[in-house]
Amino acid sequence: MLLTGGSSGIGAATARILACAGMKVYAGSRRGTLESETPGVTAVKLDVNDQENTLAVVRDIVEKEGRLDVVVCNAGNGIFGPVEGTTEEEARYQFETCYFGALKTIQACLPVFRSQHYGRIITVTSVMAVLQLPFQGFYSSVKAAMLSLSESLSMELRGTGIECCSILPGDVATGFTAARKLTGYAKSEDNPYKGKMEKNLAKIEKDETGGMSPDVIGRAILRQLKKKHMSVRVIPRIDYKAVGLLVRILPEGAKLRLLRALYNG
Repeated sequence: MLLTGGSSGIGAATARILACAGMKVYAGSRRGTLESETPGVTAVKLDVNDQENTLAVVRDIVEKEGRLDVVVCNAGNGIFGPVEGTTEEEARYQFETCYFGALKTIQACLPVFRSQHYGRIITVTSVMAVLQLPFQGFYSSVKAAMLSLSESLSMELRGTGIECCSILPGDVATGFTAARKLTGYAKSEDNPYKGKMEKNLAKIEKDETGGMSPDVIGRAILRQLKKKHMSVRVIPRIDYKAVGLLVRILPEGAKLRLLRALYNG
């Protein structure tokens, strides 16, 4: 299988868990390194923003293994800041790796899966795909786009032997928190949202650093791969499942009022 964003965090945990379950994992990352050596995990240098590189990695795996059964699209990044003042370049940065990188990876794998009449596509999105937060509008947007892409694709591929599943993690304690980029406008002293934004960011960082282990996500992915048929959408852990259900049944106005109260939006 091919896993993107495999050098750290959710990706590294998932690679280790799947390998320990007997699966052979090619963990792709721009650095082409691993957090630690794990039997069954091979690091590969993969930049999901580079289509030729992505195609070459898929081709190499198929040449070595004779087939490719699974792709887990996990590579991603995050920006933080108000919609006002966020530049097009910053917004494109958010979408380039998370959305278009996943798209390039999936498109590189699909011909292989189709020729085998079998394949499993897992995208790691976020509960923020369905739970929008202030000052993370672009991150929510890209995760929602990934979720929509996966669910549309699952219908297109019906009957081919290829299945899609989106994993929607909640708060996870990884290096993602420290790596999050503030937009230029967010860092400006003239930013009129500064007070609200700082309170919001402090709560988000507290929630993330106290969040679940990335192993929870890795085990959720493993459970799906062991099933005869994967679920289309999975929210790991019961408390986040409850949140996912709540936002589906609450009227939009009530949902937004609740989020504003919680996140100082």
